[in-house]
Amino acid sequence: MAINLQKGQRQTINAPKFIIGLGWDVNSSSTGTSFDLDASVFIMGENRKILSDQHFIFYNNLVSPDEAVQHTGDNLTGEGGGDDEQIKIDLSKIDPRTAEICVVVTIHDAAARKQNFGQVRNSYVRILDAATNEVILKYELEEDFSIETAVEFGRIYKRNDEWKFEAVGVGMKGGLQDYLNKYN
Repeated sequence: MAINLQKGQRQTINAPKFIIGLGWDVNSSSTGTSFDLDASVFIMGENRKILSDQHFIFYNNLVSPDEAVQHTGDNLTGEGGGDDEQIKIDLSKIDPRTAEICVVVTIHDAAARKQNFGQVRNSYVRILDAATNEVILKYELEEDFSIETAVEFGRIYKRNDEWKFEAVGVGMKGGLQDYLNKYN
């Protein structure tokens, strides 16, 4: 049975292989321009910096060097039910220097399109056991991000040889570049 998390809550992930599913819908009274939301993953060491440029996983770099993190590809419209984008994680392959995996969703070309997360609804991140496809946990973003164009949905981190998920739900105005500056 899935555990529904609130912002700031943490939950242990007991599955060595899991899928991060991200979903969202856009408001019907949007900007007239289509929305393209993108999931990205930062694989970081103890210093909260990405291990290398290849440890930044997004639509132009789909697989980490150790093949432990694999982005399934860019969904350009977000249409349809279920997850809009997925990232597969295999902790048995993860680089031993990894201490944290940060999951961020950004709006592509948000400034030019005059878009922000206030125009996005039903946003969630969920973790599924890759072996059973069973939902382990889910976190639904309920905040109104009226000026933010990027949101850190959650982070997976290692403590005392256990991997945990924390529901973060923190937005930024500057988009993906702000996260690259923060974690690089």
